[in-house]
Amino acid sequence: MVQESLTQELIRRGFVNQTTFKSMKDLDSTKRTFYLGVDPSAASMTIGNLASIMMVRAFIRHGHKAILLIGGATGMIGDPDGKNEEREIKPLEEIEQNKKNIVEQYKTILDGLDFEVVDNYSWFKDMNYLYFLRDIGKKVPMRQMLGRDFVNKRLSADGMGISYAEFSYVLVQAYDFLHLHKEKDATLQICGSDQWGNAIAGVDLIRRVTGNETHVWSTPLVVNKSTGVKFGKSEAGAVWLNPDMTTPYQFYQFWLNLDDAGVDDYLRIYTEISEEDINATMSDFEKNKSQRAAQKKLAYEATKFIHGLDTANSVRKISEALFGNTSFNSLAPQDFVQLSKELGSTKVSKDDSLIDILVASHLASSKGDARRFIEAKAVYINGTQIGPENATLDPGTFIEGYMLLRRGKNNQTVICLQ
Repeated sequence: MVQESLTQELIRRGFVNQTTFKSMKDLDSTKRTFYLGVDPSAASMTIGNLASIMMVRAFIRHGHKAILLIGGATGMIGDPDGKNEEREIKPLEEIEQNKKNIVEQYKTILDGLDFEVVDNYSWFKDMNYLYFLRDIGKKVPMRQMLGRDFVNKRLSADGMGISYAEFSYVLVQAYDFLHLHKEKDATLQICGSDQWGNAIAGVDLIRRVTGNETHVWSTPLVVNKSTGVKFGKSEAGAVWLNPDMTTPYQFYQFWLNLDDAGVDDYLRIYTEISEEDINATMSDFEKNKSQRAAQKKLAYEATKFIHGLDTANSVRKISEALFGNTSFNSLAPQDFVQLSKELGSTKVSKDDSLIDILVASHLASSKGDARRFIEAKAVYINGTQIGPENATLDPGTFIEGYMLLRRGKNNQTVICLQ
């Protein structure tokens, strides 16, 4: 089979939005040094960021040299584009920790690939302000900066206004491209479509300062086709790559519950499985959409990519036990530990009665309540309904020292023997 070119892969996987290239095939004929920037505005990147980094993987695999920029300097200001009011200034200590977290996530997502990480704070921290105004500010027309949509919105009668710092953000980011062009021979910036204006400002600055031609390649923002909401947002907030902020189980469930309309696109963006595999998965999906074969494939592959094979296997087993036809006996201790992060856990003694356990786990407010729940057959152990006749626990009730106790439809917790 003939290997597809970079542009063919980018088109097939939906990574094409706007570009300055007259011909996209320039990417196939010329190997370039490119960069992608992320500001450390949070302790983790989201799956919105992940889409761009999956595109970075494609560029690297096709022979282009990657620079991953951590915006230690720009993160001190905050990108105002798309914001209706001033961002809250983050403490320097928080920014520093966020940078470290993002670097570790880069290492995970780009494991086995060659890339370089830079921090724009390293070239801004000692920069002379007058130099910046004279040698950089003089090259940037005010008309260009005032023409930005977000600036006009913020300065309108109904707007919240804009500080000099946030107004200047685009100039600082543009200088990043100039610096990397001069020092690292970067000739391409890749970004999400929301960064197009900032990236073009860098191209224009490089042309005015050096006379050289550089380029931008942007990818569309991923949007949930059913809701129109920017991808990675849920009722609970953003979907983070950090397992302490979005647990692997929550991460898996996010993908599993995605809309049917967009799942084909999501498989192409967020996995690197072959076109043949995607087509086979979608064929199974179309035969019986209620089985959610495409979402299950996507959830497993995305979770494995970010959290590793063992964790992906664990959360898949947990999900199948909770919502499918898989027996709880298939779960190992580490699976129950993973599940306890979602549902909480209660330690009990082997001599405790089911009534005692219901009260200790706060599934019943009193022993009388516990008895009534059991008599009403509203109690389940490892998915099996419990009645008054089998309410006495025996050692076989526990699976290697764990069990899932549920009262009613949604009140459940992990019970572990101490």
